[in-house]
Amino acid sequence: MFQMYYYLKNLSPTQQVGMLFVIVFGVLLLASVGAFLLSVREHGDEARADFWRKELKSLDAMLRTSWLMVLVFWIGWAAGDWVALTLFAMVSFFALREFLTLSPTRLGDHRSLVLAFFVVLPVQYALVGGGHFDMFTVFIPVYVFLALPLASALANDPLRFLERSAKLQWGIMVCIYGMSHVPAILMLKFPGYEGRSAFMVFFLVAVVQVCMVTQHIAAQRMRRKPIAPAISQSFNWDSWGLGVLVGSLFGALLAGITPWVPGTAFAAAFIACSAGALGHFVMKALKRDRGIPNWGAEGQSVTGAGGLLDRVDGLCFAAPVFFHSARWYFGV
Repeated sequence: MFQMYYYLKNLSPTQQVGMLFVIVFGVLLLASVGAFLLSVREHGDEARADFWRKELKSLDAMLRTSWLMVLVFWIGWAAGDWVALTLFAMVSFFALREFLTLSPTRLGDHRSLVLAFFVVLPVQYALVGGGHFDMFTVFIPVYVFLALPLASALANDPLRFLERSAKLQWGIMVCIYGMSHVPAILMLKFPGYEGRSAFMVFFLVAVVQVCMVTQHIAAQRMRRKPIAPAISQSFNWDSWGLGVLVGSLFGALLAGITPWVPGTAFAAAFIACSAGALGHFVMKALKRDRGIPNWGAEGQSVTGAGGLLDRVDGLCFAAPVFFHSARWYFGV
């Protein structure tokens, strides 16, 4: 581990980008080819064939999400911070659209919905782009949480007012506030780490994805008793712990591209993975409340991305925790 750490540390930013490009896209390509070969494999037992089809469908969704997040990272790296901000703002837009499409609204909510999509979202990302960290961290939890219910109340529709307001505020917190912390990492100026902040974004996305994939595979293989079966038949502490551990160890291996030593990188990855995996569990509870298996209608999301929010919800929870932990640690 330490040899890899010093090897990565001694590479220039361009060399680190090149090496990560080859490794990440190579692994994703091999995984995609492997998934394709498994999909054309024949099974004599129909029950086993049906089981494998479900497993491959889930794996395919995770691979597509991994491709999407990695492409966003590389495009943002190559085109600059504002392009990355725009890409993540689009992710927030479509994720919020998925969330609210399956959360019934009334005519009295239309003003608040317009404000959420066309005022709150662009202002939040503009604050991030301008580096106004003190303001962007309180803009939604303070100002927006007070303003949007007022806009709905002025529509003179009190029916289920609290429930409707809570749904919209939850969607904004997860899809806009949480996701906006990912590109916010690009704006942090770590001492002695100039020009490399994009690696911190890669670090966050990579460790959370590894954690989620490991937890999913472990839950399928270990078959432990679920902690909350009414919410998730697969979530248990053993698979969660294994996912967090693997994600944290992977973070320690990537310490060379961060401003941390392996032990600190392990701790940062542990925090991000814990928050991401538990956040994904919370989102499952919201889905059960809506009576749906995923955020796409009948398996297809309103974005056509196969349930975008299902794939980034863990990141939406992990990003704020990771961002503020890193900012506190370095005092930036």
